[in-house]
Amino acid sequence: MNLALVTDRDTDQAVRAASPLAVRGMTVSYGQTPAIFSVDMTLRAGAMTAIVGPNGAGKSTLLKAALGVITPLAGSVTVFGGTMADMRARIAYVPQRASVDWDFPVRVIDVVMMGMYRQLGLLGRVRGAHRALARDCLDRVGMADFAHRQIGQLSGGQQQRVFLARALAQEADIYVLDEPFAGVDAATEKAIIAVLQGLRDAGKTVLAVHHDLATVPDYFDDVVLLNTQVVAAGPVAQAFTEDNLQAAYGGRLTTARADPESVAG
Repeated sequence: MNLALVTDRDTDQAVRAASPLAVRGMTVSYGQTPAIFSVDMTLRAGAMTAIVGPNGAGKSTLLKAALGVITPLAGSVTVFGGTMADMRARIAYVPQRASVDWDFPVRVIDVVMMGMYRQLGLLGRVRGAHRALARDCLDRVGMADFAHRQIGQLSGGQQQRVFLARALAQEADIYVLDEPFAGVDAATEKAIIAVLQGLRDAGKTVLAVHHDLATVPDYFDDVVLLNTQVVAAGPVAQAFTEDNLQAAYGGRLTTARADPESVAG
């Protein structure tokens, strides 16, 4: 028996048990082209982590595969050392705004209460405490006055705030967001980051796909630089370097800095 291999395996098991979300060997392919290949990612508890990389790097694919939204070719995921199936209730997910049908006729407060489905059940009775929690979540994102507005009547930034409120209503331990700042105004971005940093300060873990390189050092504690494979990962001060950015973006680095929207996805 190779004691070194056993030690490495045991060490990794300990690391995964302590991590809110750990991904190992994740590979996803669309047709013959791998979207991500053999990706490892370990989140640090109580930290905000950004996934950044050029267009087509596989950032959203990584999130969806980790959460089980899409099926990978290979790879494993643990949540606090357990399986995703057993620990799913501890994760709140905010998808890309463009992937949501905003024409569906539903009020803002009802969208937020969708985040309570695990407590309510399919036919559960909505009580005053549930509505109070929904209103509190809306208040935290600055949308309390819009509780009875139809979701389709809101601006893009307002819709994003409502979906964040829905995530807050889940009272999760891990918050996963796919490009939460894409297409929103400066006031909404400021409001969202304040909420996310508040969650982090309360001991929660935040993972977000992000496209604005200029704000990574201000917004996040850790970063994963991705371009099909992980180029670098770790605390921002260590991993978010010029050399690592150049390796991830190549000739597109200048464009990414000048026009963050051009590298979203």
